Amino acid sequence: MEIYRSFINGEWIESQSGKTVPNINPAVVNDTVGTVQIASRDEARRAVEAAYNAFREWKRTPAPARGRIIARAARLMEERKEELARAITREEGKTLPESRGELSRAINVVEFCAGESRRLVGETIPSELPANFAYTVKEPHGVVACITPWNFPVAIPAWKIAPALVAGNTVVFKPATLTPMTAVLLTKVFNEAGLPPGVLNLVLGSGSEAGDEILNHPAVKAVSFTGSTETGLKIYAQVAPRGVKVQAEMGGKNPVVVLEDCDMQLAVESTAQGAFGSTGQRCTATSRAIVVDSVADQFVEKIVERAKSFRLGPGDDAETHIGPSVDEGQFKTVLKYIDIGREDGAELLCGGKRAEGDGLENGWFVEPTVFDRVTTDMRIAQEEIFGPVLSVIRVKDFEEAMTIANDSEYGLSSSIFTNDANTIYRFVDEIETGITHVNSPTTGGEAHIPFGGVKNTGLGAREQGSTALDFYTELKVVYVDYTGRKREGNLY
Repeated sequence: MEIYRSFINGEWIESQSGKTVPNINPAVVNDTVGTVQIASRDEARRAVEAAYNAFREWKRTPAPARGRIIARAARLMEERKEELARAITREEGKTLPESRGELSRAINVVEFCAGESRRLVGETIPSELPANFAYTVKEPHGVVACITPWNFPVAIPAWKIAPALVAGNTVVFKPATLTPMTAVLLTKVFNEAGLPPGVLNLVLGSGSEAGDEILNHPAVKAVSFTGSTETGLKIYAQVAPRGVKVQAEMGGKNPVVVLEDCDMQLAVESTAQGAFGSTGQRCTATSRAIVVDSVADQFVEKIVERAKSFRLGPGDDAETHIGPSVDEGQFKTVLKYIDIGREDGAELLCGGKRAEGDGLENGWFVEPTVFDRVTTDMRIAQEEIFGPVLSVIRVKDFEEAMTIANDSEYGLSSSIFTNDANTIYRFVDEIETGITHVNSPTTGGEAHIPFGGVKNTGLGAREQGSTALDFYTELKVVYVDYTGRKREGNLY
């Protein structure tokens, strides 16, 4: 059985904490993938110190040279794509096609960031004084903590680590303990690409101990986090007194708006894909379908039919459409919210329980679930579930649909299904989300395009694309006076 260890200052270390946790296959819970050695506070501290000691030399490395190492990492990821995809499927549960899709996204992001190493540019600015030259340069912060979730265990770390390193920072990477195998494999990729010791450090530990130690260390100058809103805001409050820069991508409650003139089959298929794909375990998953009354019955009939058509099973089975919840805790959370929906008076149309038969009782499988006649005061309409659960909310017209779509503390992704151009642009103008789609699912994004949300979904600069390096750099302004004389007049 494989043992997963932390990686500090270029070495895989034996943890002295004495604590271990099993890495369980969520599709077959008696399949123990490996054992995680849980890092102690002292080991987390050593990781930060290693990153701090490596920073000065890494910063001095020319950005294009840093980019060449990141480009090699992308090539290694491509070579090991199937190995990485199968690791995701075995320890996180998503289907192999979904895992391969995640790897494609991750590789694209790393390739893009490697190219950005040659575009780490500032600007020249005309001075109001004669014989003076003013310009800006972008500089790294120092040590950056990258704290990542389990649902995209390769892509999310990749789109944090790659831009942080390209910008000249050193990194302490703390992944979710539910997905240690992929974290180890990804760290090996970056290390084998040629990173000097200490530039990238992996800490496999709990948030309450190892994570807390990392966040409190004075050498950590920036934190990039993806996870729940509750945790993200706690992290922000914890490090704010030190002036630490924070980037947090947090919860979502993403709506689709379905209008009477839509392509109904497209709306149904896209909603099903967004709601049930990846077992609903995406921050961009479709959670609310806001449908005008005139087509609501038709939509509901078709979405229930589609939900019932999905085949559940282990992700490495070619016949599987939907995998399990990631672990028992998430499985119970989903079932709890289904019970809450019933208690609040929503109409359960399909699903709503643990899946059984064909060996499904050996994993954490929840049937794709559709609730109808949900109202905005119900918890299932407001709180993130992170499972294959869709709430249908009926409305009389577009204006009511917009009010309800924006009635959320979250603002990550959204979608509208209509063929009316005027309505499309009104929706784009009025929707309160960082990402919106027209006649396509709420899920999905491209490596060269910024990603992130508003309200309680997003904090700090956007990730990926043209904004990928914004969070990881500081702007330095330089004034060069080549008059050779003392400046006269008012100095401001």
